[in-house]
Amino acid sequence: MAGYKFDLVSPERLLISQEVESIVIPGAEGEMTVMANHAPVMATVKPGVVTVKPVSGAEQKFVVFGGFADILPDVCTLLAEAALPLGDVSKDELDRRIQAAKSELAEATGDDDKTKLESFLNHLTAIHDDIR
Repeated sequence: MAGYKFDLVSPERLLISQEVESIVIPGAEGEMTVMANHAPVMATVKPGVVTVKPVSGAEQKFVVFGGFADILPDVCTLLAEAALPLGDVSKDELDRRIQAAKSELAEATGDDDKTKLESFLNHLTAIHDDIR
């Protein structure tokens, strides 16, 4: 099978840049599987797990904490607000992020801010439950 170029970039570093068969992205509108010749799309990414199936090698998983995916027929670039390999994410790290989100939610005054923070908190809790 022909490869499809995928780059996962966080503000700190380039996490992955390689030829893949497919990528599963936690889109804001639902999970989406991206493969070669995908229709062009710009998608918002919610906090969740990105699953990468390289052309050669084992499946890789990364936790992302939001961002955007720029999907073209020959390349996909995911610009994450923050991202880590799944194996590098601990429950303690997620607990800290959950507590920070709860603090922000307690101080939020606008309905839009509260709604966004509640959604973010729900996504973090779901990731927390998926981590061993």
